[in-house]
Amino acid sequence: MDSSTFFSQMALDLHEEPTTEATIERITEYAKIATHCDDAGVMLVHARNQIETAAATSQRVGESHNLQIIHDQGPCLDAIEGQPIYTSGDVDADSRWDKWGPAVFELGVRSVLSLRLETLSRRYGSLNLYADRANAFDEDDLAVATIFVRHATIALANAHNEEGLQKAVDARKLIGQAQGILMERFKIDADRAFEFLRRQSQDHNIKLRLVAEWVVEHRNSPDATFVTSVPDLTQVAAN
Repeated sequence: MDSSTFFSQMALDLHEEPTTEATIERITEYAKIATHCDDAGVMLVHARNQIETAAATSQRVGESHNLQIIHDQGPCLDAIEGQPIYTSGDVDADSRWDKWGPAVFELGVRSVLSLRLETLSRRYGSLNLYADRANAFDEDDLAVATIFVRHATIALANAHNEEGLQKAVDARKLIGQAQGILMERFKIDADRAFEFLRRQSQDHNIKLRLVAEWVVEHRNSPDATFVTSVPDLTQVAAN
């Protein structure tokens, strides 16, 4: 299969994955095929700079990522915050990662190639390729990996956007359902029902969706229980 056919097929397959998590898993599988590496993994950055291993083709990939967090050094972390690409043909002797290198060497890793996953507007994390042999990644591998990571980033961004959009739609439906319950139960209009949901969200420092979810889940509770469990409901109903 030539490269254009490979990347076209990959794009179609990734687009069909139902969740972001599934998309990331497939990215690591395709990475092994594209670069002939022995293992691959994706490290993602979340809010407040929390980092997690989102996908790994073997247990040692997760261990490698954890070792980078423990030692606060390594190519996967550097690819997120430093240059967009880091590579090493001999991790055990690489002075850039004097603690992580020997530790991951014990896991059987000899070479590593880490590339940043980012769009113009967002930095997602890094794609990390591992090989059991020294000097495993040459210039051709680097060129393929660079093209691959662009396709992977687009797929990841699209999956993230679609999932976020679906969550937003689901949240709006849930809020509307909660409004309807409040309107029917306490004979209030839509504005007052929404004001109740909004105020509860602010007063209790929880998301509006979670307040709506509570109302829907407790819609069959007796009035006394319903009102007691949710502060200020009687005031909203009376106003």
